[in-house]
Amino acid sequence: MNKEEEEEEEVMETGKIVIEKVRGKSTVTKSFSKYPLKFIIPRKVGPSRVDAVWIYALAYGGGIISGDAISCKLEIGDGCTAVLTTQSSTKVYKSLGSKCSEQYLEVFRVRSDSNLVLVDWITSGRHESGEKWDFTLYKSTNNIFLEGEQPLFLDTVLLEQGSIVPLAERMQDYQVIAMVVLLGPMLRHIQGQVQEDVKRMMAEQLQGSPVRWDCQITSNTRDFAKKPSLIASCSAFGHKGGGIIVRIASLTTESVYQFLKHQLAGLEALLGVLPYS
Repeated sequence: MNKEEEEEEEVMETGKIVIEKVRGKSTVTKSFSKYPLKFIIPRKVGPSRVDAVWIYALAYGGGIISGDAISCKLEIGDGCTAVLTTQSSTKVYKSLGSKCSEQYLEVFRVRSDSNLVLVDWITSGRHESGEKWDFTLYKSTNNIFLEGEQPLFLDTVLLEQGSIVPLAERMQDYQVIAMVVLLGPMLRHIQGQVQEDVKRMMAEQLQGSPVRWDCQITSNTRDFAKKPSLIASCSAFGHKGGGIIVRIASLTTESVYQFLKHQLAGLEALLGVLPYS
């Protein structure tokens, strides 16, 4: 790509960050963002011995509204470590008198020795206020490609209101769905632990002694009591099972937080901070 093409691409982008090694440290060498996106890049998160750049993506007004379009690009150089996250959950607001349709597309291009942790999850809305899966359409696509545009992982989640059975009814009281992808040689120990934990957890569920990730769950209804607070599945993908994907459905947001906090605790050594602490 020549300079003119790069400049034209940047005009179309809402944000761009380039991270390269500078004097042996992962360093942001380029940062650009425009409305409705803003980046906050702390000088240091965690102990100085850990080489990781943390990037917080923010939306003006505390969320995304109808009509917003965000296109963000991150380039992470050889030997660099970066974390892209948000300060809190991203809110999506619909305009008055309409049911908004939201679509998200994330594309990752990695090498055979790259390491990637992807967490993608959605809640039903403000369900304590009676807002449960009250939208027309939600579509989230996450694609991972190896060198030469070789597809490694292609995934799309589509939630759409049906003409016969409402989406809230089809979700069977589950208020959160999530997906976790762990890919790369540096994450093998975490992959193995997650696979064992999910296998054990679901075996205990089937035996009638469910593992509760949210000890505060209480219910006076029979239907709620019959449902596990959190269910999960785990499977491998890629060359020689180099990556794993975990899918989660939960009755509460807190259950997912506790699950992620426990399963991703091993990342503290790489990132400097315990995720979801």
